[in-house]
Amino acid sequence: MLTFVGRRLLTAIPILLGVSIVVFITIKIIPGDPVASLLGPTGSAEARAALTERLGLNDPLPVQYFAWLGHTAVGDFGTSIARRSDVAPMVLDALVNTLILTAAAALLAIVLGVVVGALTALRRTGPLARIGNAFALFSISVPQYSVGLLLIIYLAAGAGLFPVSGMYNPGGDGGFVDLFNHLILPAVTAALVPAGIIARMFRSAVLDVMSMDFVEALTARGLSRRRVMVHAFHNTVPSLLTVAGLQIGYLLGGVVFVEAVFAWPGIGLLVYQSISQRDLPVIQAGVLLSALAFVLLNLLVDALHAVVDPRIRT
Repeated sequence: MLTFVGRRLLTAIPILLGVSIVVFITIKIIPGDPVASLLGPTGSAEARAALTERLGLNDPLPVQYFAWLGHTAVGDFGTSIARRSDVAPMVLDALVNTLILTAAAALLAIVLGVVVGALTALRRTGPLARIGNAFALFSISVPQYSVGLLLIIYLAAGAGLFPVSGMYNPGGDGGFVDLFNHLILPAVTAALVPAGIIARMFRSAVLDVMSMDFVEALTARGLSRRRVMVHAFHNTVPSLLTVAGLQIGYLLGGVVFVEAVFAWPGIGLLVYQSISQRDLPVIQAGVLLSALAFVLLNLLVDALHAVVDPRIRT
């Protein structure tokens, strides 16, 4: 098992290097002058030249890349152009907030997806199956920002059942209850698309397993339906882990619209705001940390997959 995890870690290194190269090149071709942003419109030519030299912007691109990569490897993401503060604590705090939203949305999506997928697979002709299929199709098709706006209009601003935006009330105690109330609407909004995809994929996996010979053999031996379903569900876990891991990875990068609609102070909202401000160090750090989280998540899914199915290790 340790050898398997070690191989996966080794394959993650070139992936992260490739992501860092793409992020660096993308930032370089984005319009905007970081020197002008730092100095402001009153900066003199001498100050511009000195700052350009200090930032290493006169060096060739490969030299700039390796210098940036070296600083990034030790946690030095530079200084924010717009906020004039260290990027590292800002981005790490935003990443923690995004992980909170992602974890809540992922838990909701997996539970809904498994329940709906199992119901539609086991009761293919009943009204529950039709409702489940309709829910899966609706959740995949509807835009997340539209759902978020509707929830804000009717449940938050209209009915006053939930907070409109943010992560905590300004005058609140900042406790778990306050966080939970702010988390419900964005988590539901973010979980819809992954829940629909998991439901469709899990339904197919259950139908495939139920058509296998071992299910018929277990039934013929006189096992109860519940015990047969336990064995069948165990064989669907690898497929469930794969699709759930992909959807959680999608949530890490796809909650930017949800964070923007609900003003959730996550890394998606931070990068979105930094793009409009041409805050290049924050954009670089935010994208790179999101990619790192995605790679580590896939490593965790691979490890769980290897635990469930030992054949994967070879």
